[in-house]
Amino acid sequence: MNDAEEKAVEAPAPSGDSSGAPEAESMADPVAALQQDLETARAQAAEYLDQWRRTAAEFSNFKKRLEKEQAEQSRLAAANIIRKLLPVLDDFERAFQTLPPNLMGLTWIDGIALIHRKLQFILEQEGVKPIETQGKTFDPLYHEAVTHEAVEGMSEGQIIGEVQKGYMLGDRVLRPALVRVAK
Repeated sequence: MNDAEEKAVEAPAPSGDSSGAPEAESMADPVAALQQDLETARAQAAEYLDQWRRTAAEFSNFKKRLEKEQAEQSRLAAANIIRKLLPVLDDFERAFQTLPPNLMGLTWIDGIALIHRKLQFILEQEGVKPIETQGKTFDPLYHEAVTHEAVEGMSEGQIIGEVQKGYMLGDRVLRPALVRVAK
């Protein structure tokens, strides 16, 4: 083979439609690939954003639940301490009910009465209120019946008297009132 024949074999035959079509096709492929990559990245970013929002909402709910649980535990701890102080308050009241009249007006009795009032004030500040029994009808949510007595002039279920005061802390019963009930 001579040089002219070799060049003819090596050189591709020009086609009539080779006015840059392969170049345009090769340019379209990278643009399409880039657009596909962009759409994939956008979808992934949207998915990550959605996951981040869900995680942020879950964390916010967790914090609120934790704060609520801590407040409830604090309230329960306060209720336990207050429940332990109620017998002391009862003892003060029983002592004042049985105090002989000749001791009234002594300064040390006034001091004890002041301590009693301070204890009552502290409990009131914490939200403790006595359960009303005077003139009320028996309610098992707030009262505990000690006796049922037949009393003329009183309707069945009406409270006759209070044996021991009951107390509420907010809307919860710390200790039900011990009462005598008419039958």
